[in-house]
Amino acid sequence: MTEKIRVAVLGAAGRMGATTCAAVDAAPDLELVAQVEAGDDVAAAVRDAGADVAVDFTVPAVTEANVHALLDASVHAVVGATGWTDESRARVAEHAAQINTGRPEGQGLGVVIAPNFGLSAVLAMKFAAQAARYFESAEVVELHHPNKVDAPSGTARHTAAAIAAARAEAGLGPMPDATETGWEARGADVDGVRVHAVRLRGLVAHEEVLLGNPGEQLVIRQDSFDRVSFMPGVLLAVRQVASRPGLTVGLEHLLDL
Repeated sequence: MTEKIRVAVLGAAGRMGATTCAAVDAAPDLELVAQVEAGDDVAAAVRDAGADVAVDFTVPAVTEANVHALLDASVHAVVGATGWTDESRARVAEHAAQINTGRPEGQGLGVVIAPNFGLSAVLAMKFAAQAARYFESAEVVELHHPNKVDAPSGTARHTAAAIAAARAEAGLGPMPDATETGWEARGADVDGVRVHAVRLRGLVAHEEVLLGNPGEQLVIRQDSFDRVSFMPGVLLAVRQVASRPGLTVGLEHLLDL
């Protein structure tokens, strides 16, 4: 019988953390060995529990420090907390590379940071990037519950960056926009793609990508109505992170897309 993967959950008392704990408990090949709360010593908690993988659903203020602590504790990390920047991701990549230097092949530590674990969200991002090269204009609207602490969401930033990269690869220039005043109403600028954030009671996590040409529009819409929709992606990352040493950003790299 294959040995179970021992999993710790950071931010276990939060909505995503609690849902993750339930999903791990229900998975026959996984074992929930630690539920880590705010103020706990992360490295000590996961080390004492003998965790193989830790899932971080905490908050932007602490998630990078948590990942560094997990790497120092020789524990793989799956990260759903948002608020990451190019600089913070680069620090994690460098730390993982340092730790993995000299380790035998197949024993390196892995970190998977996913802006979104929803399979529909990952597919929407992929479709948006594929379509972007064919449209003159593209904008992103993300809609979330009002308890979300960062804006725009990591998913929206990831989507916009992928759209911008696809446009650059296709040789497209800046999108048309005659705005001269009131730039604050045009949303955030992510690599030249405008991103708008809505915070509304009753929502969970939703995204629309609007793409336009003269006389036509394509709308790609994704809705997550319940946090259980993220669990297949979380469990996929837990099962695969050990086979991906170093830093992986985006669940799409774990899927056959």
